[in-house]
Amino acid sequence: MSTPDAALLVGVVMFVLLLMGYPMMVPLTAGALLLMAAKFSGLNESTLIQQMIGGVEQTVLVAVPMFILAADVMIKGHTANRLLDLVSKFVGHIRGGLPVTTAVSCTLFGAVSGSTQATVVAMGRPLRPRLIEAGYTDRFAIALIINASDIALLIPPSIGMIIYGVVSGTSVGALFIAGIGPGLLILALFAIYCYGISVWKGIPVLPKASWQERMVALKRASLATGFPVIIIGGIYTGTFSPTEAASMSVAYALFLEMVLYRQVRPSQLPEIALSTGMITAVVFILVAAGMAFSWMISFAQIPSLLLGDMLAEASQHPYQLLILIAVAYFVGCMFVDPIVVILVLTPIFSPAIASAGLDPVHVGTLVVLQAAIGSATPPFGCDIFTAVAIFRRPYLEVIRGTPPFVLILLFSTALLIMFPQIALFLPELMR
Repeated sequence: MSTPDAALLVGVVMFVLLLMGYPMMVPLTAGALLLMAAKFSGLNESTLIQQMIGGVEQTVLVAVPMFILAADVMIKGHTANRLLDLVSKFVGHIRGGLPVTTAVSCTLFGAVSGSTQATVVAMGRPLRPRLIEAGYTDRFAIALIINASDIALLIPPSIGMIIYGVVSGTSVGALFIAGIGPGLLILALFAIYCYGISVWKGIPVLPKASWQERMVALKRASLATGFPVIIIGGIYTGTFSPTEAASMSVAYALFLEMVLYRQVRPSQLPEIALSTGMITAVVFILVAAGMAFSWMISFAQIPSLLLGDMLAEASQHPYQLLILIAVAYFVGCMFVDPIVVILVLTPIFSPAIASAGLDPVHVGTLVVLQAAIGSATPPFGCDIFTAVAIFRRPYLEVIRGTPPFVLILLFSTALLIMFPQIALFLPELMR
C-alpha cells in the first residue's frame, strides 16, 4: 500500500474509534499497529513496545506523578482556601474584585499544583457560588474558572512543560521560568476584561478589608506561597533538579496539610494515592502510546509527505513557522488531549524549528500556551468536561461563556509570537 493510502486509512480508523468513544490510547495504538501492518509488515511488533517503554522511562517524567500527588494532597486540605482568602483580602474591594480574585487565585493554585484540572476542582467549588451571588452570570463564572485555571499550564510547575521538554530535549527548568511572563500577561488581560464586565453590569464592590485582616490572611497563607519558591528557587540555584523539586513539593504539601494545618489524616493517604495513581496511569499510557505513534508516522515519513513543502518554506521565514506551529497545535488541542498533540506534533516540527534557528524555549512556551487554550476550547477541551462533572451543568451551558476568554488567549498568542522576550526575558536574566 502506498504511503498516502496508508495515511488516509490510519486517519479514518482513528477518527472512527474516537467517534465510538474509545479512550485516546486505543486510536493511537491501533493507528501505529495498522500503519505497521500496511507499510512495514516485516517489522517486529516489539519495536513499538520498545518505543512505548522508551517514552516513559525518562527520569524527568517522575516529576509528573509527584506534582499530581502534591495537588491531590492540597485539594484535600486547606491550601486552596488560604490562598483564596489572601487574594480576596487584597483585591476583593476593587471594581471587579471577585472575578479578579478568581483569576489570581487560580493562577496561584496553578503555581502550586501544576494541573489545570486540579485547579478547576479546588478553586471552582468555592468561587462559583460567590460569583453568582455577587451578580455575575453562571456562564461567565464557569468560563472564568475554566480559562483562568489554564494558566496553570504556563506558571511553573507545569506538566505540559515537562512533556514538551522530554519530547523536544529542551531544558524543563528553562521552560518553567519562560512560562511565567506569558502566564502573568494572560492574568493581566483577564483582570482587565473582568473589570470591564463588572463596570458594564454595574456589579457592586465588596467591603474593603482592613490591614489587620490582610496581615492575618497573609500570615495564614504565607507557607502555602512557599511552593513556587521551592520549585523555582531550588531549580535555579542548582539545589534541585525538576524531578527533585517535584518530590520536595510533595514533602512540603504533606508537611503543611498533615503537620501544620492538620487537615489531612493518615487514613486519607491511601485514597489520595489511589487518585494520583489513576491520573498518572492515564498520563503515562498516553505518553507511551503517543511516542509509539509519533515514531511510527516519522518512520513512514508521513510528516514529510503531508507537510514537507509547507515546512520547508516556513523554515525560511521564522514568523511564518511560528504561526504554522501555533495554528497546528491550537487546532489539534481543540480535538485531542493536549499531551497527545504535544507528543505527536513536536517531532514533526522539531527539524524545521532547528533549521529556522528559533529559540526552543520560546517555541516550547508557545506550544504549551496552545495546549492551555485547547484545554478550555470546544469541542473536547479537558477542563470543559471537568467543569461539567464538578458543577453538574450541561455541556452547552458550560461552553457558552468561553469565546471572549479564548479570544484573549489568541491575542496573547499573537503577542508571544511578535515579542519573544515575553517568554525569554526571565530565562535570559537568570543565566
